[in-house]
Amino acid sequence: MTPLLEVQNLSHTYSAGTPFAHKALEDVSFRVDRGEFIGVIGHTGSGKSTLMQHLNGLLKPDQGRVLLDGKDIWSDKKFTRECRFRVGLVFQYPEYQLFEETVYADIAFGPKNMGLDGKEIDRRVREAAGFVGITDAQLNASPFDLSGGQKRRAAIAGIVAMEPELLILDEPTAGLDPRGREEILDNIQTYRRAKNATVMMVTHSMNDVARLADRLIVMSQSHLVLEGTPEEIFSDPQSLVDMGLDVPEVTRVFLALEKRGLRLPRVYTLDQAVAALAALKGGARHA
Repeated sequence: MTPLLEVQNLSHTYSAGTPFAHKALEDVSFRVDRGEFIGVIGHTGSGKSTLMQHLNGLLKPDQGRVLLDGKDIWSDKKFTRECRFRVGLVFQYPEYQLFEETVYADIAFGPKNMGLDGKEIDRRVREAAGFVGITDAQLNASPFDLSGGQKRRAAIAGIVAMEPELLILDEPTAGLDPRGREEILDNIQTYRRAKNATVMMVTHSMNDVARLADRLIVMSQSHLVLEGTPEEIFSDPQSLVDMGLDVPEVTRVFLALEKRGLRLPRVYTLDQAVAALAALKGGARHA
């Protein structure tokens, strides 16, 4: 089956041919199947954000290709434009891109550029607002009157309103308090379930990707160095630490308990930890 998106041997150099040349991506390849939730992790400067900007044609690769439904997104200008609606990219701190007089107008900006009629634009705006928890009263307000978390949700709604097949989020919870972070992640999951959308999320939170992602992509020094399920990636915590990354907090706790002599399975989510401790307690009771 043709993947929704496929990256083939992608490379990109900033300021190529100058003394300031910097290789941001080198020979990166992977595929994204429909319905997946993929977490993208890596230390700062590893190439994550540059990679995301190639996936809907904001950046053009020096070498390699990005295929959407098997077609090169740079094959013609019309298809490149189409890809920017089908692959929605939410930048880090997207609230700084709000600019319209009302929240409604901001969310409607993308659907208007798609050439949709007024009725369809209204449906999409209100549906997207519902996904992210924006009320009717807030739709009529200025985006600059919203709280920080509300601005973030409004900005995400502006991308969601285009109903992308692939929703890409670059650090969507950065700078938010714990409650705000959970609300944003719940909003993303709500959209994914409602539209059967595919999601890629760049994050530094190992706890979030361990809990949400079907598969992880690990970037380091411009290369894709690891790819697999959370269980596969977190089974070797030392390799992540060597790359300047971390493991989920519960994994660190269980590793510390192992060093104290307890025989425990490797876990990476809170639910797994609860089950493992319950099994340990049950075993001790029957011993």
